[in-house]
Formats: sequence, C-alpha cells, structure tokens
Amino acid sequence: MIADALLTQTRRHFLGRGSLGLGAAAWATLTGTAATPVNPLAPRAPHFPAKAKRVIYLHMSGAPPHLDLFDYKPSLVQHTGKDCPESLTKGKRFAFTSGTPKLLGTPRTFKQYGRGGIWMSDAVPHFHEIADEICMVQSLKTDEFNHAPAELLLFTGSNRQGRPGMGTWVTYGLGSENQNLPGFVVLISSGVQPSGGQNCWGSGFLPSVYQGVQCRSKGDPVLYVSDPKGMSRTTRKLTIDALSDLNRLQADALGNPETTTRMAQYELAFRMQTAVPEVMDISKESQQTIADYGATPGGASFANNCLLARRLVQQGVRFVQLFDWGWDFHGTSPREDIRDGLTKKCATMDKPIAALIRDLKRLGLLDETLIVWSGEFGRTPFREGRTAKSQVLGRDHYPDCYSIWMAGAGVKHGFRYGETDELGFDVAENPVHVHDLQATILHLLGFHHERLTFRFQGRDYRLTDVHGHVVQDVLA
Repeated sequence: MIADALLTQTRRHFLGRGSLGLGAAAWATLTGTAATPVNPLAPRAPHFPAKAKRVIYLHMSGAPPHLDLFDYKPSLVQHTGKDCPESLTKGKRFAFTSGTPKLLGTPRTFKQYGRGGIWMSDAVPHFHEIADEICMVQSLKTDEFNHAPAELLLFTGSNRQGRPGMGTWVTYGLGSENQNLPGFVVLISSGVQPSGGQNCWGSGFLPSVYQGVQCRSKGDPVLYVSDPKGMSRTTRKLTIDALSDLNRLQADALGNPETTTRMAQYELAFRMQTAVPEVMDISKESQQTIADYGATPGGASFANNCLLARRLVQQGVRFVQLFDWGWDFHGTSPREDIRDGLTKKCATMDKPIAALIRDLKRLGLLDETLIVWSGEFGRTPFREGRTAKSQVLGRDHYPDCYSIWMAGAGVKHGFRYGETDELGFDVAENPVHVHDLQATILHLLGFHHERLTFRFQGRDYRLTDVHGHVVQDVLA
C-alpha cells in the first residue's frame, strides 16, 4: 500500500514533503539522535582545554570617560583649553561636535597602582586595591560612534539587529552546568535598558533556548515565571507534561529544532520556579558580605547585581551579563560632569566590583571565572560641542581608542597592554579591535573562534564575523 502511494506522488509532492525529512535528518546528525529530542543545554566540551569555565561581563552602558579613569595623558592636561589641531579631527565624524573643539585634559588626580603600575584616577578608589588582579587593555577600538550600533557590534559581532549575543554563542557552545537555571543570565541596573536593547542578549538565528534570561533582584526574579492564581505546582506540571507530549509528537513528525527548544524552555521554566528565587535571594548572605558589596536585600542596584552574579556563577550559570546605564558623560547636566558627576557614578560601581573580585578569589572561583569590564566606545580628548561653553565638563563619543580591563581566568594579572598617543586621539601601540576581544574571550573558554559557527541562510556565521585575532600577549 505504501509503495503504491509513493508511485502516485509527483516530484513536487516528494520534494515538498522530503524537505521536512531532510531537516529532521540534519538535526539528527547535529544532535546524534533521530526521534528522541535531546537536552540542548546539556554541558558540552569546548574545542580544547579551557582556562575559563564561565564569564561575568560588566558593561557600563553609555561608555565611561576612559581618559578620566584609566588613560592618563599629562600632555593633554598641559594643552587644556587650546584648539584641537585640525589634523587630528579632519575627516572624522562625531556625535555632537563640529568645528574646532577645545582640548580637555582630565581634572582628575592619577597615580600608578600595583606591580604593573596601572594608572587609575581618584574616581575609582576601590579599584586601586585590586590593581594586581587586573589586565588593563588601553588600545581597544571599534567601528561605531553611536550607542546602539556600538553595543550590538560588541556583543553580537554586527552593528545590526538579528545576530546572537556573545553569551548566547557561549551557551550554545558549552551548554549549562546547572539544568535548573538558565545558562545565560542578564541583570540590568539604573532603571534603563542598554541602547542596543534585548538584541544584546538575544538568540538571533540560534535556537532561542540559548538566549539570555533577564532576572531582577526586586519583585519576581523572572517575569511571568510564577504560577497564575489558582494554579498549583502539581497542575502546572501536568500542563507542562501535556505540552511536552504534543511537542514531542511534532518533533518526531517534523524534526524542527525549535520544537525541541520550546520543550526545553517549558521544562526549564518549571524548574526555575524553585531554583531562581533561591539563588536570587541575597538576604541569605552574611551581613559582612552584603556590606562589602554595598548591597541592599530586596532592592535593585548594581551592587545587588554584582552579588547576584557571584551567586549565579557559583551555581553553574555559564554567562552572566550586567548592564549599568548612566555612563554617557556629555556634560549636559551636573550628573554628566567628569568631576563630581563621575565621582558619584563611580561610587555605585567600583566598590561592588572590587568586592566581587575579592569574593570570587576567596571562594576559589576567580581562577575559573573571566571578568570583563567595558563600555561600548571611548570619549573624546576634547570638550563635547554642545557644552563647550558650559561650566559642566563633558566629552563626546569616540570610537578610535578606549580602555577596558579583564580579570580572573587565563589573563595576566597586574598587566597593562596597548598604548594611545600622547593626546589620546589614536592607538599608538598594539591595537585591539572589538572582534579581537571577542576572539580572545572565546579562546579563554576553549574555542577556536573561527570554528564556533552556525549555518544560517546558506553560510556559516560566527560571533567574530570574518574578523578577529586572539590577543596572545594578554594570556597568562
């Protein structure tokens, strides 16, 4: 009977239905199974032994003024108030500055700290204490001078929407060490989403089970994860089981990987109802630890998120990404002044980060955890055009050079890499593009960045696009 039915099929019928079978076969080849859906978050080995097992990415959304934090330029200070030489700005575009801007040296006080003599300003006093843990990179550069495309380029490898985020790629490659928690968690402070939006932690064309899950330290840890009123946990489990049965039938029939993803997400959400409130409850920490971070149980702050990041990686979360808004120091208000405004903003940030590094070290987790601190670009060595005659000091966006730092697994400690020119206009030594940073992070996690790929629309995509080199000199 089946053979007779096949004889009556046209070529169009065969190709139309056969395409579904080919998709199922391809998925079976990738996962090593034919009909039985596998757990997409199961732990997987990287390409080679890794220095880092997990990442905490601390992103200062808005781009901190690196020249007032880490990149000390005495020559720029000497020339403060003078016209910027045309040769340094000719042919360049700036977000809010035109004409001939005035050079602006830092009003901050700088000193060198730690074995490596890392320059730091008085704006980050708690960082002075952890200078020997930091690998400072002072020659980063990007292609974008506006916030959203710069953040997208940094986290997805493209300045346009639609690509997977860095944490998504990592979770896709490594899976999760804790099956009751997401492999990739996002925490946001200062009340504003990053300019790049949820695309910074989205799944793009990767299965959506790998995307970042946004959690909160105030209210329900995850939106919509609680049971509706009148529904018990037993009833919810019966619902999940029924949905899984239906999805399994569809997965067996069509072989669509998104069906498996949907099943995994439902099951994970059910397990998260117990696991997430437990790990997100920082009141279980000692009073000393809470004080070290400057955290407030039940509140919402960057300090709370730093403590949560430690708790999450301690429980096996693979990638934790913190976004803190408020670092766009144009000088349009006192809050954006690189003097008092920067002092106040840094006070919310440097103490909890220093506590995070000390805490991870105390627990023996720092050697396996990579910490990255960055903005999406730098700030200009001259005054922002709109505020050039104001009493408030601010800087414009600047993509050509800026400072970031790393700490923990696999990077040199108390080390400074790269150099900008004497006025801070360009990289003078050892340039590092954002694609190089991405390649280096993946390398520390055990990946050849050119081999961590996903085929989409006929070609292999990767986080580093068609670029990127591992910065070997910063590796321990």
